[in-house]
Amino acid sequence: MVAPFQFARIPMIIFGAGKINEITGIIKTYGTNLLLVTGRQSFIQSPAYEMFTGSLKEKGVSWYHVIIPAEPSPEMIDREVARLNAEKVDLVVGIGGGSVLDAGKAISAMMYKQESVEDFLEGVGILEHPGTKLPFIAVPTTSGTGSEATKNAVISRIGPNGFKRSLRHDNFVPDIAVVDPELTLGCPEEITAASGMDCYTQLMEAYLSTKSNPYSDALAFEGLKAIKSSLLKSYNNGQDIEARAGMSFAALTSGICLANAGLGVVHGFAASIGGMYDIPHGVVCGTLMAKTNEVIVRELRKTGNYGRGLKKYAILGRLFIDEEGRGDDYYIDGFISHLHELTNKLQLPGLRQFDFKEEDIKLICKTTDNKNNPVNLTTENLIEIINYRLTRF
Repeated sequence: MVAPFQFARIPMIIFGAGKINEITGIIKTYGTNLLLVTGRQSFIQSPAYEMFTGSLKEKGVSWYHVIIPAEPSPEMIDREVARLNAEKVDLVVGIGGGSVLDAGKAISAMMYKQESVEDFLEGVGILEHPGTKLPFIAVPTTSGTGSEATKNAVISRIGPNGFKRSLRHDNFVPDIAVVDPELTLGCPEEITAASGMDCYTQLMEAYLSTKSNPYSDALAFEGLKAIKSSLLKSYNNGQDIEARAGMSFAALTSGICLANAGLGVVHGFAASIGGMYDIPHGVVCGTLMAKTNEVIVRELRKTGNYGRGLKKYAILGRLFIDEEGRGDDYYIDGFISHLHELTNKLQLPGLRQFDFKEEDIKLICKTTDNKNNPVNLTTENLIEIINYRLTRF
């Protein structure tokens, strides 16, 4: 019997190489005054930007341009909203990585409001957002966060009392996600690695989550198959459009899965560490992924109950290890070894490279969320994981 579950809405998805050329026609259906949100370099320095803005001019669309230089902070969102609140804007289009999409999502939700976005952040603010927003089109240029398919925008303030929290509402799911793998061809190696491991972590944590359901499992498994065939290929040859398409599919799918099954302790670390240190989100996920899952498997085995979690790890092992006729433990151990090998192949940096201070470890571990994890990890387990990645690279 299938257990009860619910599945969140997803955007209208337009997927395929060259699909960015269809955006201008879509924009015209909303109006002629566009707010364009991008990063500071990759897209606006590419030929695609010239083609896109030239098409806007031809169609009589005017635009205001917001540049997001880093992970969005409350001050960044508030500043841009205040600057543009007097202007008539028909829709928001975000073209960039996860930070750009999150910023565009937040700006679309905060336009024409007087409050700070901080007032509506989970665990930080005290107000509940009514869910009103401007239409929002998300166009990813990296393959990582899956923000093009989620209902939350991650907002950060970095420092000793910092945070990384979500502005969240069912209505904040982008109206349209245009996923064009060609836009990821110029993505540098280090971003390909970090964003790819973020995507991989999201798919795996959603698959292992105690909140997973048959739909999210089926999607996560398809995304994981794309990871197997495409992650290393896209890292080793950034111009491989087939591999880039595979990773674009995996990232989009990871967003749908996390929205419906939640995430685990690796993303708990990403929130607690990311609030204190200016470390890219994907780097935190990627550098901690192998050791975290090694500890999870060890703690699951200690329970003496070969249950759902270990069975799923065995399935993952069978997917990623091209060998038949072995027992479950062989595939489980092989999968953990695969994660460690992948971390090395992608040259993911250790935490010490970011001036991570040992005296912060206990505080970070006490504030790291364990929810949805297949086993509840202790503070000592979490400390072990961080210490391991402090001594590497």
